[in-house]
Amino acid sequence: MLNNIRKLFPTLMLCAAVSLTVASSAIAGLPDADHLISQKGKQFGPRDVALHTGEHVTIVNDDGNFVHHAYIEDDEFAFDSGDIEPGARAVITFPKEGDFIVLCGVHPKMKLAVHVR
Repeated sequence: MLNNIRKLFPTLMLCAAVSLTVASSAIAGLPDADHLISQKGKQFGPRDVALHTGEHVTIVNDDGNFVHHAYIEDDEFAFDSGDIEPGARAVITFPKEGDFIVLCGVHPKMKLAVHVR
């Protein structure tokens, strides 16, 4: 029995290494929880966020009754999520430095300031 375990040990270690690699890749592909932005009560929360170039925000419609929208109109960077249904998400990746305002196309007073350095 001990000999069988010794023979299987390299295979088990290889399987464990492959599993860790796959899990790490999956986790790396998930949106960064530190930049989770809620749309609720006709406002973004938080209303201001600081990022590094290449980072992203995940906007979550936390309203049970309202459809929201997220868009950016900037001379060098534009984004339009389309409608964000209750419970749905939109991810915005910021490829360059600058100060951006994310607006809701449904509720024009909703504003999120994004500072990218």
